[in-house]
Amino acid sequence: MPAHDDHAGRKGLRGRAGRMQGGRGSGRAGAGSVRLWGRHAVEAALTNPDRTARKLWGTREAIAAMLDDHDAELPSSLPVDYAQAADLGRLVARDAPHQGLVLECSPLPDLALDDVLETAEGRVLVLLDQVTDPHNVGAILRSCAAFGAAALITQDRHSPPESGVIAKAASGALEVVPWARVVNLARALETIAEAGYWRLGLDGEGKSTFPQALPAGPVALVLGAEGEGLRHNVAQHCDAIARLPIASAIESLNVSNAAAIALYAVVVRGED
Repeated sequence: MPAHDDHAGRKGLRGRAGRMQGGRGSGRAGAGSVRLWGRHAVEAALTNPDRTARKLWGTREAIAAMLDDHDAELPSSLPVDYAQAADLGRLVARDAPHQGLVLECSPLPDLALDDVLETAEGRVLVLLDQVTDPHNVGAILRSCAAFGAAALITQDRHSPPESGVIAKAASGALEVVPWARVVNLARALETIAEAGYWRLGLDGEGKSTFPQALPAGPVALVLGAEGEGLRHNVAQHCDAIARLPIASAIESLNVSNAAAIALYAVVVRGED
């Protein structure tokens, strides 16, 4: 969103009040589109050059606040519909906290594992084995952004598609953390090993304790779904399996919490 003065920003907004259109009551976008909601998710998508914004719905207050905070204006080609907050609720998932902003846009382009490894420069990779809850995936993306992970890697099956739920939970991180989908996670782990990464799986039954199991070089963290954990074939393609040192009063951590702790440990390893 390019800079402008306040007067030009408000003048540059296009839109109309009145009847809402586009997926009323469904919370879904049309074919080939994704619908995002929430201030951080919408702001990040609008500033992502890999996105094509197709339509913005919002309250006048929410749009004005977004533009004022960034001293910016919306693209003149972007259709804008002004609406009441209650009407916006019909465009998104039930009870979704849209914060007065809903954006329909193109999906992110597909990203190959080789492209990730070319730009990773030894930064930590995070692989998810059949983690299907979009809230967890979004929270993990947010932790990846916070701790400088090179990418998130999931299978193209048994993982949630890009969605407004993920984008809201990621709080903007969906737009900045590369997300590669692969056909076979075990084969992807072989490729990652060939690129010089130590593959460390996290599991409550692991023999080693995290973070003592961390090596000095590049690390790929592998996390499984809650309850199921890592599948046998995926665990077999890890160089080590480690557990987090949690108290016996708690059986396990939510996978997104475990990912955040592990990423933090990777970042601070070796520090006094």
